[in-house]
Amino acid sequence: MTNETAETDLAVEPNVSPKRALFLDRDGVINVDYGYVHTRASFHFIEGIFDLVIKFRRQGFLCIVVTNSAGIARGYFSESYFRRFSDWILNEFARAGAPLDAIYYCPHHPSVGIAPYKRECGCRKPRPGMILRAALEFDVSLADSILVGDRDTDILAGAHAGIRRLFLYDTHSRHRGDSPTSGLAARVSALSEISVHDYVHQRRGPDRS
Repeated sequence: MTNETAETDLAVEPNVSPKRALFLDRDGVINVDYGYVHTRASFHFIEGIFDLVIKFRRQGFLCIVVTNSAGIARGYFSESYFRRFSDWILNEFARAGAPLDAIYYCPHHPSVGIAPYKRECGCRKPRPGMILRAALEFDVSLADSILVGDRDTDILAGAHAGIRRLFLYDTHSRHRGDSPTSGLAARVSALSEISVHDYVHQRRGPDRS
């Protein structure tokens, strides 16, 4: 299902009601971020991502992607194309035995792009619109949920939505001469919990999404 909104070890407990969710950014967390990735040939899954989803699904978590997709606003690809491509991603996770529950995306950009996507919105991270909509539609307790991202916009969106457990996947290694995949191969064990206070001033380069 695709939706538009407009080991340090991740210790998990037995499933309780209400529902909990693992929220994942896309580029840089699910796949290597080459910038506006939108073809199968350039979509390289990060090693360990399927295992991570399987682990949390076994603990009763929903697994939901929330991604800024301003390539639509910039005219790099159409919204209908992005939806079809997201369906392919969902199918790949399902084939790996790690089904995702939904992909929510924001097609907007506040200052760059084409109508009707060039506008301020409530869904573009760091605003929490995508997360709040997912929580409403899936009856998710955000206070009991987890978010994994690789940029400050991801972390702030989660904090604004009321998610308490925020994890940063550090992709700095790819800037030290490593190949894009080798620097990300140990992602499951490299996840580290952070606070918004610790990270809010640490930019990870231009927000290309």
